[in-house]
Amino acid sequence: MSIHIHVAAARQRLRDAGISQTESDLDARLLAQHVLGWSTERFLIDAHAQAPDGFTPHYQTLVERRVTREPLAYIVGVREFWGLELEVTPDVLIPRPATELIVEALLGLYCDRRAPLRVADICTGCGCVALAIAHERPAARVVAADISSEALVVARRNAARHRVGDRVSFCHGDLLHGLEGQFDAIVANPPYVVDGARNALQPEVRDFEPALALYGGREGLDLLTRLVADAPTHLVPGGHLIFEFGLGQDVEVEDLIAASPDLEFVELRRDLEGIARTAVARRR
Repeated sequence: MSIHIHVAAARQRLRDAGISQTESDLDARLLAQHVLGWSTERFLIDAHAQAPDGFTPHYQTLVERRVTREPLAYIVGVREFWGLELEVTPDVLIPRPATELIVEALLGLYCDRRAPLRVADICTGCGCVALAIAHERPAARVVAADISSEALVVARRNAARHRVGDRVSFCHGDLLHGLEGQFDAIVANPPYVVDGARNALQPEVRDFEPALALYGGREGLDLLTRLVADAPTHLVPGGHLIFEFGLGQDVEVEDLIAASPDLEFVELRRDLEGIARTAVARRR
């Protein structure tokens, strides 16, 4: 059979598993490209060719994994963030496009690519935010921290992969604990999902992504509250705290910042759907 026929059958298999038509179409193709080692352009040109030896069993195995709702990123082992291809494993949260708002906010505040910049990336996971900042600001020094030692192993490999390991260091600790000195900016994507929302999450998230990186307490605000309280002592005067929060938490986040004697609210940044997802505050 041709590759195209295999992919068409996989698309239907994924739809039958409850995956949306758009996502099924994309995932079936991307899994095939992963097995073949082909670019999208080559797939579009050569998909009607006969499947090469070994393709069918390998491809079917990966499709069956996706049928169980295992995320595509864990199956293929990579996810793109800020134009960088990053390794991801079940030890780390899969980077989301909305998290790029953190990078955008920081770059907008610190525009000079040549200026020295010291940044702490809290709950770094696979290192996506830290590496994006190091990539865009060659004079920046970034400390990437996470409570998960397994996540830091992945982040270190990503730093080496993108040749920024000399400017990104790693710290194993809970939020800001263990960090030394003060920073021009602290960025963070901490856990903020409400504990009771577990059953409402997509199976890909609920059953496969690390709970340690997802849940933020009964109201989803436990780690956000600690972050806002502890950040000022780790920021230089005028330094910035930039962090992601959950859907519908914007009022609570503004209140947290307003209640801090050492921080002033700067702005909320919104995603493409107009939903507030990232907060920016400045140390007084």
